[in-house]
Amino acid sequence: MNSFGRIFRIHIFGESHGDCVGLVIDGCPAGLPLTVEEFLPDLERRKGGVQKGTTPRKEDDIPIFKTGLFNGKTTGAPLTILFENKNTRSGDYEKQRSVPRPGHADFTAHAKYGGYEDFRGGGHFSGRLTVCLVAAGVIARKLMQAVDIRAEILEIGGEKDLEAGLQKAIDQKDSIGGIVECRASGLPVGLGEHFFDSVESVLSHAVFSIPAIKGIEFGAGFAAAGMFGTEHNDAMIDAAGKTATNHAGGVVGGITNGNELVFRVVVKPTSSTPKEQQTWNWDHNQVEPFSVKGRHDLCIALRVPVVLESVTALVLADLMMLEQKINKIL
Repeated sequence: MNSFGRIFRIHIFGESHGDCVGLVIDGCPAGLPLTVEEFLPDLERRKGGVQKGTTPRKEDDIPIFKTGLFNGKTTGAPLTILFENKNTRSGDYEKQRSVPRPGHADFTAHAKYGGYEDFRGGGHFSGRLTVCLVAAGVIARKLMQAVDIRAEILEIGGEKDLEAGLQKAIDQKDSIGGIVECRASGLPVGLGEHFFDSVESVLSHAVFSIPAIKGIEFGAGFAAAGMFGTEHNDAMIDAAGKTATNHAGGVVGGITNGNELVFRVVVKPTSSTPKEQQTWNWDHNQVEPFSVKGRHDLCIALRVPVVLESVTALVLADLMMLEQKINKIL
């Protein structure tokens, strides 16, 4: 539901237009120095309004530590961090309450929670809560300083020229999707388990918590379907497990093999688009024209890299703790 991880375990809470969003991290080792300033670079990368194609909504996103931090260091108790919501325009959503937006959770949330859900800005389903994932990622990365995690956008709208991809959406007055790749190096051999807790399984579980993610592939991914076995197999070239190629994406049998972890995700076009669509009005009991109003991202993929890095980091930190690669007291 709202919790993830076994030892390095996070719980997220809040709604897009509520007073705040936040997270609780249980299992964070004691003695880790933390300052507000350490969080700001990654939080800035996630913000809207920073780059072309992102929502004009811009929050301060200054982490407020409520528990688990004393004299600038973690105590080993649950760590609670809040982020205030100050730049909201809830009226944009009151006007369209009777019209579930195509591609959004409006209809499914209404059906599941009987109309009691907070629908403003998507409520608890909003990408606003990814600020919590980024905060958890900052801490997870600090626990794994030998591990380097980097994500980058490979395509927007099928274009490797990202500006050209964005321009396609601008010309159509519509939103557009993209592909983001993540790589992690410096991992030890042996993280993950066979079958249900494979590295791919656990990462996929966490990655699909990021709103707008619709697909994932590791290593060669779907391209492997067109390859011969001798072409896809990664030949080992030394005793440490280094391979000549990396079609497996750094994972064999669900377990890291010491090579670079490589995977890609598909980010769907932002569901909120000013272009007119047809949808059901449950007050009028009919299908009618509809256009989403408010402040939204042209291409949500632009803000995904830092979130993807963060989710990857919190998964890997948990796997490292399970293998006792990170101590409870630093």
